[in-house]
Amino acid sequence: MPQSSPSRLPRGRHALSRAEVDRVHRGRLLSAMAEAMTEKGYAGTSVEDVLKRARVSRQSFYRLFSSKLDCFMAAFDQACDIVRDRLAHAAQGGADPADRFERAITVYLDVLASEPGYARVFLVEVFAAGPEAVARRSAVQRDLAAALADLMGATGERARFACQVVIAAVGTMVTPAIASGDMAALRAVGPPIVDHVRSLAQAGVLEG
Repeated sequence: MPQSSPSRLPRGRHALSRAEVDRVHRGRLLSAMAEAMTEKGYAGTSVEDVLKRARVSRQSFYRLFSSKLDCFMAAFDQACDIVRDRLAHAAQGGADPADRFERAITVYLDVLASEPGYARVFLVEVFAAGPEAVARRSAVQRDLAAALADLMGATGERARFACQVVIAAVGTMVTPAIASGDMAALRAVGPPIVDHVRSLAQAGVLEG
C-alpha cells in the first residue's frame, strides 16, 4: 500500500503513451488523496488540495475521476486490494488456524501502521464520504469475516457469526488509534485479539 508518490513524468516531450501517463497520474492522485486524509480529513480536503500534493493538472484529474468522491473511492479500493493481498499471503502455511490468524492480524496492523494515510481512508474517513462509501466499507467487512471463517474452518452459522463479531471488534478497536495517529495503541490491539480468538477456538465456538 505505497504512500509515496509515483515517479514524476519526464520533462518536455516524451514517448510515453497516454495510458502510461494516466497510470502515473492516477497513482500520484491516489497517494495525494491518502496523504490529505492525515491532515484535513475527507470533509476538509478539496480537489485543489489533492492536485497540489500530486502536482497533476485539474484537466488530468477530471480525465481520470469524475469528482473528489470518485478519487477517494479509488484510493479506498486500492487500500482494500493491498490489504487483502497481504493478508492472503500471511494466512498461508501452518496447521494451526489460530497461528495463521496471529500472523494475519500482525500483518494487518503493520500495514495500517506503515501507511497512515491509506489507513485513514480505509477506517476513518470512509464514514465521512457518504452512503456509497459506507456501503463499500460494509461489503469489505463481510468479505474479511468470510475470509476469517475460512481460515478458522468455521462452516456453521454460529461459528461464522462469531467471525463477524471478531472482525467488527478489530475494526472498532483499531479505528480510534488510526484517528489519533497513535501507532503504539494500534499495535497493542494485536495480542488481546489473538488471545481472544485462541480462547474461542479452544472453546469450540469456531468449530462446525
